[in-house]
Amino acid sequence: MNDIEVKIKRVYDPSEESDGFRVLVDKFWPRGLKKSDLHYDLWVKNIGPSDKLRQMFHQDPIKNWDAFSTQYAQELAQSPNFADFITCLKSLTPKPTTITLLFAFKNPTKNHAAVLKSALLHQNW
Repeated sequence: MNDIEVKIKRVYDPSEESDGFRVLVDKFWPRGLKKSDLHYDLWVKNIGPSDKLRQMFHQDPIKNWDAFSTQYAQELAQSPNFADFITCLKSLTPKPTTITLLFAFKNPTKNHAAVLKSALLHQNW
């Protein structure tokens, strides 16, 4: 993604014009939010981590971060849903200059959206 900026942001933070194209990347709808209260352009619930991996991570996010991020990156590399997501992003017209991945997890830096961001940045656009 050479000319596209990818950001991550909690769904509970206010939307900003600088967010660009906003993509909700959680498997489940965020608790406490009405759909009408969240500004998002796309919801891709099928590219989140597998249930087994998500549960392992949530048991101890600090301790399991390294294993989680490695395994989730591997899942993404083999995921047809991730490939479809890339195709979808490439087909957007006009092409966004910024994509913001929205997530609900409390940790702003160690979460599945951070792994997804890294995977997107390694794509050839």
